[in-house]
Amino acid sequence: MKKLLMIPAAMLLSTAAAAPKISAQSIIVNPTQPDLSVSVRVDKDQSGNASPNYRVNEPIRISTSVNRDAYVYLFNLDSSGEVTQILPNRISGNEALVKANTTRVFPAAGDNFTFSVDGPIGLNKVLALASLTPLNLDQISSFKTQQDQFATVAAKGQDKLAQALSIVVNPLPQNSWVSDTAFFNVVGQTPIQTGSLFVGTNVSGSTVVLNGQNLGAGNTTFSNLRPGSYPVRVQAPGFRDYTTTVSIRAGSTTNLNVEFAQVIAPAPTPVNQFTIAIRSNVTGALVFVDGRQAGTIQNGGLSVGVARGSHEIVLIAPGYTTFVNTYNVQQNGQITINPTR
Repeated sequence: MKKLLMIPAAMLLSTAAAAPKISAQSIIVNPTQPDLSVSVRVDKDQSGNASPNYRVNEPIRISTSVNRDAYVYLFNLDSSGEVTQILPNRISGNEALVKANTTRVFPAAGDNFTFSVDGPIGLNKVLALASLTPLNLDQISSFKTQQDQFATVAAKGQDKLAQALSIVVNPLPQNSWVSDTAFFNVVGQTPIQTGSLFVGTNVSGSTVVLNGQNLGAGNTTFSNLRPGSYPVRVQAPGFRDYTTTVSIRAGSTTNLNVEFAQVIAPAPTPVNQFTIAIRSNVTGALVFVDGRQAGTIQNGGLSVGVARGSHEIVLIAPGYTTFVNTYNVQQNGQITINPTR
């Protein structure tokens, strides 16, 4: 195992509770303040407030603790969006339970294995998700072969991981889960004269413009940037642009997290805006349109507004096969989705 980077985060939701908060910094957090708490740390920073540097192939140790007996799940999210499930794993007995007021370290003293940092260079996030009851991760991760020591996570990127975790925690009482996130930078073996910029947002579909150049989608690490101070603009559909100045330093990653809050007043509905009525027999199923959560199935259906053209529609519900299809919308219409178990 070479890669260590967790992800973003726990989403737990009861039917009467507020929705989990998707966070640029921590991926996903509980909007309430449950009496359950969890912490995750890397060995170079026991405060949990810094982003220490680790060179490629350098050993790393991760620790986690809880104030009550809880099941803890650790994920590693690297700068390319790849996700690794650190715990549970087959090396340490596939056990997720951590006892109250104890610290569990990976690898622990006496273990016959080590973790070492792998590329790519950039910011990594380690996410700890603690629950008072065991979580079913079958729809998120799996051991591909009998020889695999760590489970493979199907979700790629911070947005997709948050969507997947929201399905897992959706049935749970909101006061029964909590999350925490630690950060570290992966740097090259030898000093380099360029730096990196990680831009995290709490909104899917965001884009980053640095010094007038469109770098690409948010929740990404942008590498090979010349050191210096640059204006940056982060844009997201339906929100006011966020602008600031960032300093890029050689051999390190600058971390910029943008929490969009102020929504732009909606413009008049354009002529090419259509309404699609999505019908389903699965109450509570989550509906995503082009990667963004559009709502849940209630009373047999959900209406969504989309522009003319091609759109990906995904319907996810615990215990059912995930539905994914692309539709070319040219007028108002209805789609019936009845997934199988």
